Amino acid sequence: MSGLAHPVLGFDHFLAMVSVGIWSAQLGGKAIWSVPTTFVIFMIIGAIIGILGFDVPLVEVGIAISVMLMGIAVATEKYISTAVGFVFVAIFGMFHGHAHGVEMPTIANPYLYAVGFVLGTSLIHLLGVVIGVMAQKKAVSASLLRYVGAGIAGVGFHIFITFIPLILVMIKL
Repeated sequence: MSGLAHPVLGFDHFLAMVSVGIWSAQLGGKAIWSVPTTFVIFMIIGAIIGILGFDVPLVEVGIAISVMLMGIAVATEKYISTAVGFVFVAIFGMFHGHAHGVEMPTIANPYLYAVGFVLGTSLIHLLGVVIGVMAQKKAVSASLLRYVGAGIAGVGFHIFITFIPLILVMIKL
């Protein structure tokens, strides 16, 4: 349950995951499934890196940036290159996965924990896909969805600026 709860209850993770799903639906075609699948694959790779104890600097900053940029992707709909988007989704997946791997409770069965966070992430992606498809079918206004994307980007920016002191310390300014 803790593996499932992490992406669902972690506000930053939840916003990034739902944005990935919405953006993939906005792109349409094969991207509906390939964008979230790319995220999950790279999230698993990032989790393995975290479980093995390899340090990835500024993971939380990367997660904040993922929320911000995925919100922008939703807000701008199809104006971001799909190829660039795939690269960002892969990188973001690694950051989110690393956080899952590092934060894995020591008492948890690692395989069950991994199944939980992969399942939780996939379900949130699916929720985003459903929201994106509903917007295309006009059950949800596409302009409302762009405003939601802008709001998600704003939340990501807010999370990001809370890390500015940490960033300054790390680069010794």
